[in-house]
Parts: sequence; C-alpha cells; structure tokens
Amino acid sequence: MFDLTGKKALVTGSSQGIGFTVAKYLSEHGAKVFVHGGMSCEKTCGAAEKIGNAVPVTVDLFDGACDEKLYAVTGDIDILVLNASVQYRKAWDEITDEEFYKQIDVNIRASLKLIQKYAPHMKEHRWGRIVTVGSVQQQKPHKDMLVYAATKAAQLNMVINLAKQLAPFGITVNNVAPGVIATPRNADALADKEYAAKVMSGIPMGYAGEAVDCAAQILLLCSDEGRYMTGEDIYIDGGMKL
Repeated sequence: MFDLTGKKALVTGSSQGIGFTVAKYLSEHGAKVFVHGGMSCEKTCGAAEKIGNAVPVTVDLFDGACDEKLYAVTGDIDILVLNASVQYRKAWDEITDEEFYKQIDVNIRASLKLIQKYAPHMKEHRWGRIVTVGSVQQQKPHKDMLVYAATKAAQLNMVINLAKQLAPFGITVNNVAPGVIATPRNADALADKEYAAKVMSGIPMGYAGEAVDCAAQILLLCSDEGRYMTGEDIYIDGGMKL
C-alpha cells in the first residue's frame, strides 16, 4: 500500500516539524522528495540527509519568483505539499502592514504561484496530488493570530475551488487542518506549563498531537489509495474544533 515509486514530490517548509515528517514518509514509500527550506541552507541540507532519496532546495517564498526558482531545481513533480507558512502572534489591533503582507504573501500568494507552476504537468499526465496544510484556526481562530487564521480559511477556499476544476485531470486537491501539534513552532508556547494546561483543556483528547499524526493522513492523500478524495478538509486536532 501507499506505493509512490517513480513519483516526485515537493514539500515546502520541510526542514523541520510536520513538513520534515511528511517528506520522510513520502520518501520511505518510494517518492523522490525535494526538501524545502526558506532561509537556512545548512538546516535544509541536514534534513535532506536524514531522509534519504531527498534533494535539498532553499528558496525564500517571499520572493516573487519563488515558483521559477523552485522549478529550476525540481523540474516537473507529481506531488505538491504546501506546508510552509508564516505566523505572527499579536493582538489584532497591533498587527503592522508588514506582518499582514508577509502572512498573505507566503500563506496564499506563494501557494497559488506554486500550484500554477506545477499543475500543468499533472494535467498533462492526468495524475497529481496537491495537499495544503491548513489549521484548526479555520474553524476556531486564535485571538492573537487573526491574519494567520484568515489566510488558512482563504487557503481552504482555494482548495475547494481548485479541486472541482482539476478533478477531471486526475488531480486531487485536499487540505489537512492540524490542531495543536508538538513541533518546534509550538515549543516555546507549550513550555509554559500554565498556558499548556489551558490549551490541553480545550482539546477533548487532552493532549497535543505529533507530526506523524499529520504525515500519515497526507501520505494517504498523496497515494493511489486516496484517489477518490478531493476537495476535503480533514481536521487532525484531537477534537479541538468541536
């Protein structure tokens, strides 16, 4: 099951956390994976070395030509996992223009540009997998991450829109929405025991998820076993959205 032999995959933001584990899972099931990092070449190369059958690529998604620069390294691919995102924790009335546009730029614009770049090959070969990594904040926005939550809701709308348009070409487009996952991004916040206890009290299952919880679902969506799922929004949140 989940045989991806012969497939090429790009996972954005895969030098750590959910993205790294997704890249590892795809590689272990036969795919050639491009491990992407935004800034640190050393960190990205180190992640690729840990995975095997992986190629590092460092491109800043703030760059207006990020799609062309990534494509120059990857060429055509079969699987696109849009995991990279920018997140600022700040009260809604303190958000600066720069913080607003950086989140919009990476979380929406870059995602669209990469889909525009890689979808033509998928359409031509009548097989493709596009998975975006959203957030439980689509349903339950954090008061100090207004713009981030809004971009994830917008990304989901894009998924639903594209899923219907690309389905006739054998391309599935889906979104997974993690809740609280124990990754480096959340490490500092969860290190505060009082804050962590408050967060866990809002999760029916009572604990934070792991990156593997997300990677396993994404592996299914990227495989032939997930071929009849498209336009879906799958929450991996321990019931947090309820």
